[in-house]
Amino acid sequence: MKILYTFILSLFLCQVSQAQLPNLIPRPVSLKAGAPENRFSLTGSTSILISDTTLNKSSSYLAGFLQKYYNISPTTVSYSASENKTNVISLIRTASVSPNKDQYTLSVLKDGITISSSTNEGIFYGVQTLIQLLPLSAENPLSIPAVEISDYPRFSYRGMHLDVSRHFFDVAFIKQYIDYLALHKMNYFHWHLTDDHGWRIEIKKYPRLTEVGGWRDGSIIGLYPGTGNDHIRYGGFYTQEQIREIIKYAQDRYITIIPEIEMPAHSMAVLAAYPEFGTDPSKKYEVAQTWGIFNKFNNVLQPTEQTFSFLEDVLTEVMQLFPSPYIHIGGDEGSKIWWKQSALSQQIMKDNKLKDESALQSYFIHRIEKFVNSKGKNIIGWDEILDGGLAPNAIVMSWRGEKGGIAAAKQQHKVIMTPENMMYFNHSQFLKDDSLTAAKYLPLDIVYNYEPVAKELSPAEGKYVWGGQGNLWSEYITNPAKVNYMLFPRLDALSEVLWSPKESKNFTDFQRRLKTQFKRYDLMNINYSKRYLDQ
Repeated sequence: MKILYTFILSLFLCQVSQAQLPNLIPRPVSLKAGAPENRFSLTGSTSILISDTTLNKSSSYLAGFLQKYYNISPTTVSYSASENKTNVISLIRTASVSPNKDQYTLSVLKDGITISSSTNEGIFYGVQTLIQLLPLSAENPLSIPAVEISDYPRFSYRGMHLDVSRHFFDVAFIKQYIDYLALHKMNYFHWHLTDDHGWRIEIKKYPRLTEVGGWRDGSIIGLYPGTGNDHIRYGGFYTQEQIREIIKYAQDRYITIIPEIEMPAHSMAVLAAYPEFGTDPSKKYEVAQTWGIFNKFNNVLQPTEQTFSFLEDVLTEVMQLFPSPYIHIGGDEGSKIWWKQSALSQQIMKDNKLKDESALQSYFIHRIEKFVNSKGKNIIGWDEILDGGLAPNAIVMSWRGEKGGIAAAKQQHKVIMTPENMMYFNHSQFLKDDSLTAAKYLPLDIVYNYEPVAKELSPAEGKYVWGGQGNLWSEYITNPAKVNYMLFPRLDALSEVLWSPKESKNFTDFQRRLKTQFKRYDLMNINYSKRYLDQ
């Protein structure tokens, strides 16, 4: 009986202790609560001190957040020049180098808050944690609990994807989306810019890509195969100037944008504009109006020198725009039947001594990789780029389960895990969801409990798992509110999968912390499914 009593008491004390800690997502590596009397009061007279001007991005972000949601406008001052070191938020870049470049410490005491790191990225992530310590209403002063936090991410690649081909989202929302990623300590935005349903990036040498390929003459109604077509002309694209603006916005939030230019399949928008690059140039290609066209329509590029010259021109403009060291070239769902039926494709295979169409796929990807590498960048592709042999420096994004990622890691290639059954946020969150979604089911707990390093990998092989990514395909997502609904709170779960220590994960505790996060979303006017409030 005494042992049982001791166990119950210790469990109760543990729960009390947990309840006293701030509800942070993702959970930090180390979080210790300070004394209640050491809470910090943030007011209009609070200053932000920075150790050097390279921290202006973080100070501006924090000041902007405080102004937007709390109507407080702190001034930013040089730490060395400021005589006052109380009632301040100090952002300090240290000389000592941390084992992890994203590592930071955050200390909240009565006289001030200090965020320190050896890198600017670390400081920025500390700012995101501080934001989660702020009250959930615009009270005055803002009372912030005393804490000591030491933190760093588990994975170097923490990504989120958005498809703007099926449905287009304007510049203002793309910036908002980037802010969502920043809030969750994500550092890569995979921007799916081209597909069968629309070409969304201006390419000056080939204006028809957006003039023709950027628009379709209707979209199916309802869930594929649909109940008809709305016959409404639909489209849009980003100018190169808008692209630069968005890249700068992301850079200020330490997010790398990886553009995706689909090839050799998913190219209906390209072929509608330039049919000469297809396997049947006499055919009248159209920008796709229906979803799920894999294997049903000829959307594959012909691997001729003419086509490679076109793709190199396109990629040159893309690489000149995006500073990212990585370019995603797709490589998925290329039906081999169109190459099999093309006499010219068969002749190309014969000329290059290629045994089958899978080898032709590999030949295509190798050609593109060699060109991208010549520009000092590397390619990322969906796991189909393994077909016929993996290009030497390619990074594999494993979506058809984990098999492709496991195979690539065993070949000592970097891997990004994004298996459809765990990481596709266009799938329904509930068995009977609140609105039209893809006809698959991905509840929150499946996302949260996903482990990116497969058990089939040895510790050495597991190191090639660079990280993971959530994907948001937009067939049934037509507006920003729906994006938010599908994204939250599964993005919260993903952030904890990729940032927090594996051993600290606990879904029940995560659900408890989500209650606070939802109140923050209410403050920020972020849409999410209210059904989670009843769980």
